[in-house]
Amino acid sequence: MFNRILVPVDLDEQATIGNAVQAGGDLARQHGAELRLLTVLPVIPASVSLYMPEDVLTKRMDEAKASLSTLAKEAGGDLKVTTVVRKGTVYDEVIREAETADCDLIVMTSHRPEMSTYLLGSNAARIVRHSNCSVLVLRPKG
Repeated sequence: MFNRILVPVDLDEQATIGNAVQAGGDLARQHGAELRLLTVLPVIPASVSLYMPEDVLTKRMDEAKASLSTLAKEAGGDLKVTTVVRKGTVYDEVIREAETADCDLIVMTSHRPEMSTYLLGSNAARIVRHSNCSVLVLRPKG
């Protein structure tokens, strides 16, 4: 049923990463699917990046790649796991990656909504509304 499963992870939210990777990995095993782990780094405005050392952006990218590589190993050696780091807006890049890689399922976590989320909408809500593939949103327990 599923051939390619995309799991977007927020590397700053360590508490929820494991749930999404585990659920995505379990589904990938059940369906013989490829697992794609994605993280999105926010674009730093030019007005800010002018005052940063040149290697900061490269270091951020390298750290993100290393973190995803560790997650890929933890997902299990029996899976085909691909890791991707993108820069941009989370919901845009998740949808773009799902379309580019021809994913047929996105497995992601969501947090408890705050007032600003009700007014602006969360990344998960935007991805659910605009994605061309199925989306499984995992809520935290408790």
